[in-house]
Order: sequence, then C-alpha cells, then structure tokens
Amino acid sequence: MTGHALEPPAAPLARLGAHLRDLTTFYLELHRDPELSGEERRTADRFAARLESAGYATTRGIGGHGVAGVLRNGDGPTVLLRAELDALPVRETTGLPYAADGQAAHACGHDLHLAAAAGTALLLARAPQAWRGTLVVAGQPAEETLEGARAMLADGLYRRCGRPDDVLAQHAAPLPAGMVAHGYGPVTAGSVTFRVVVHGRGGHAGAPHLAVDPVVAAAHVVTRLQTVVAREAAPADQVAVTVGSFRAGERANVIPDRAELALTVRAVSEASLARAAAAVERIVRAECAAAACPRDPEIVRLSASPVTHPDPALTAALRAAHAAEFGTERVAMWPPSLATEDFALFGDAGVDVHGERGIRLGYWMLGTAGPAAWSRAPGSTAAEKMAALPANHAPDFAPDARSALPAAVRALTAAALARLGSPRTGH
Repeated sequence: MTGHALEPPAAPLARLGAHLRDLTTFYLELHRDPELSGEERRTADRFAARLESAGYATTRGIGGHGVAGVLRNGDGPTVLLRAELDALPVRETTGLPYAADGQAAHACGHDLHLAAAAGTALLLARAPQAWRGTLVVAGQPAEETLEGARAMLADGLYRRCGRPDDVLAQHAAPLPAGMVAHGYGPVTAGSVTFRVVVHGRGGHAGAPHLAVDPVVAAAHVVTRLQTVVAREAAPADQVAVTVGSFRAGERANVIPDRAELALTVRAVSEASLARAAAAVERIVRAECAAAACPRDPEIVRLSASPVTHPDPALTAALRAAHAAEFGTERVAMWPPSLATEDFALFGDAGVDVHGERGIRLGYWMLGTAGPAAWSRAPGSTAAEKMAALPANHAPDFAPDARSALPAAVRALTAAALARLGSPRTGH
C-alpha cells in the first residue's frame, strides 16, 4: 500500500458521496473529449493518472493505448475490472451542455464505465481494511472495433498484472438508473465483420450491355443475404445479418468498376455464427458468378468476437451482491442480446491468446435512464419504455450522470468486494 491517508474503518461505499463531485468532473471530461478506437491517447492518460493518484502500480501502452493498474493488498484472489476507452464515430445530438462537439461521441456509455472504474479503484484503495487480494483495473482500447481485448492480452496483460481469478465488467443499457440486470447463458452475441468488394467492368450508363455493373450485383448480394436469417437459420436461433455500408460510383452516368459492402453477422451460439458466416461468403461468390463479374470478389474478415458466457456461479454471487446493495426489486434478468463484445476473450474464449484456463467472467447491464426520462418515455411496460428511449450507439444516447454514475460505482464496487478476499480470512 502507499502512504495515502486511509479512510476511517467503514465500508468503502460509505465514502462515495465525498468523492462524487470529483468523479462527476472526470465523467464530464471524458464525455466532452471522446476518441475513436485506436486513438484513445488522451482518454488513456486521464484514466492512468486517476489510477496512479489512487496508489496503483500503473502500466500504459498495453496493446495500443491500454492501461492497467495493480493494487496488492495481502493474500487473496486476483480480480480484474475492465472498462473501455473508445468512443464511436457518431455526431452527438443530445443537446447536453457537456456534449461532444465533433465527429465522435461516447454513444455507448464507455465514459460512464471508465468513471465508475476510477471510482471503485479509489474507494477500494482508501479502504484496504475491507478486503484482501489483488485488484487490477484495466482500461481497454478499441472495444468498438473488437480489437482491443485481443491486443491487450497478446501484449501480456496477464503476464504483467497477474492471472485473474475473475474478470468483471458492466455495460450501460436504457434501463432505469440504479437498476442492474444479469443473464444466465449467453449475454452478448458472437460476431464476424466482413469487408466485401464486388468487381465489375465500368462503362457508360447508356451502354450497360458493354459493362458489368457491380452495383446491381452488390444489390443482389444485399437482398439475398436476407435469406440467411429467413431460410438458413433455425427459427429458434437468434441470428442477424446487417449490411451497414454500401459504396459505389460517383456519377449517375457512369457505371463504376467496383462496389464495396461492409456487413456484420451476429448470433448467440458459435455454431449458428459459423453457419451464417459461411453462408455470407457462399452467397457473395455465387451472386458475383451469376453476374459474370470479371474477377472473384474480395471477402475479408475484418474482426470477430466470441459469444460472451458469464460464469453461472459467479453470476449468482454477483446478483446476490447487487440485490443486497440495491434491493431485489432493482435487480432484473437480462435476455440474450445481439449486441457484440470482445470481453469473452478475457476468459476461456481467449485461451489461444493468453494461455490461461478457468478464468471466470462476470458481466451485467447497468441502467442509465434518469427518473424523468423514464417517466416520460411512452409505454406501460419496461420493454415498451426501453424501446422508446435512445439506445446505445444512437446520437442522442447519454446516461443521466446524476443518477447513473453513483449507481455504476456502487454496482462495480459491490461486485468487486463480493469476489475479493475477506479481511479476516483472506479468502
């Protein structure tokens, strides 16, 4: 431990109020100054400085701009808390006085995750009498591109900071602030992201018979891809195929020589994901052959993420800790989601990267909607209100800082304490 003055011998969360103004300032700084995946230099520096000031032995530049702080406090388990550094290429439209002004925004809540992790790190550093073991707090880059977890692990995160027994993370969701939700079984989907280039033969718009139009071929690809879910996935499967980008040509009177697609495939089982991804490649090749394209298409798998399966026993323990902290009425169940994450790589899904088996994952959803927004949202059920509220990745998504930030710190701190050792036994 460092020479910092310790708080009186009380539960760490008893002192949250004394630090909340400073944590809110940190949150607002992060929200105003978002950085895209792989470019999180300022965000990483801010987060690292927070960990260092709390007494953590902090390493920067892990797998890019990744940061990890380690605090050892006697014998006991090692628990790693993960938060994300990056923002999205979205222009914010929230109208908040602290809104980001540019082409990037924290439209997924990563700023909330970081501020909560900084708060938990500080509270536990100031109350070593409440726990035993080793706490690792990591700021992960490039989560939105599904590259950062692998990069940090490949760069020796576990070798540098110690093999964790448990890795914990939370994620913002349009639930009421002060509410958490856990899932048993898959919580987030696995995914594959593709870049596809369809090659044609350019020509004059008035002489299409002398050209091979890649726009028409790519349009057939987009249409046919809808049958992957409709006719190749079992009705009970959760599978989605989404073409998010279609680019071709510059002029109305010119047939271009190429069209480019970007698309993702998502599924909540690895078998369904593999089957759907293989169908995408087969359909692209077949449609290009049918159009007599002069070259085979380029099909590149840009990124992939496994299905996130939190450990059932760990989930039960975390759920119990959250029920004790918030009350059972504010702890809900979360169904499998087609949102994607690279968090699963911290566990057995990433064993080919980090070489460690048996690391348990804990993951839960965290409410962000303030009382007024929740009340105003149309609908008589929670599902209807959630559907009406701004969702993650939307330009008008933003947590209600006053209610969501303290709840986020409470949720993460309660979870960490549930897994760290008892001060009496060290276990």
